[in-house]
Amino acid sequence: MAGRIEIDIFSTLDGVGQAPGGPEEDPSDGFTFGGWQAPLGDEETGKQIVAGIEALDALLLGRRTYDIFASYWPLNGGNVIGDKFNAVPKYVASRGAPDLPWNNSHLVGDDLATELAVLKERHENIHVVGSIDFARTLIAGGLFDQLNLWVYPIVLGQGKRLFPEGGLPANLRLLEPPLAPGNAVLLRYGPAGGVPATGTMGPPD
Repeated sequence: MAGRIEIDIFSTLDGVGQAPGGPEEDPSDGFTFGGWQAPLGDEETGKQIVAGIEALDALLLGRRTYDIFASYWPLNGGNVIGDKFNAVPKYVASRGAPDLPWNNSHLVGDDLATELAVLKERHENIHVVGSIDFARTLIAGGLFDQLNLWVYPIVLGQGKRLFPEGGLPANLRLLEPPLAPGNAVLLRYGPAGGVPATGTMGPPD
């Protein structure tokens, strides 16, 4: 049986997924709210997030997120997340030929659909963590199995969004009822295919 590609995104109510982990994670474009997730952490949500990380057997990352992780996690092991990230294979989507210094790192080729099919034969549970630009590409092309969208009760008004103005339209389907173990709500979506339809709301028959 082929493996799965899951996208993990931590998002504000207004859809911002930039730099949840810390002030220096991604201050690009003048973003001033790096680390917004930290004050909203709670034990039960943390347990669910860690359980998802424990289950993965490969990481699939965009270039920017890879660089951020590669500069941090090799120096911050000795915990569940760091040990898992350092141990598993890392696959990096990039249009260039970047240096990949983190152990067990591999470049994904230009034929993304073919490359991902190969990875799904090689691994059971591949996770895309953060990597907003890359996640947009996967969602627009239906090249994923599950989007795990953790939505936190905060509005920032600035920052990179998974679904920005001018993004490509896509249909999704809710895979399971929402889960709210603590402060955040987990929404699990899968690709539905096709182009979003329109209609007119009317009175019930």
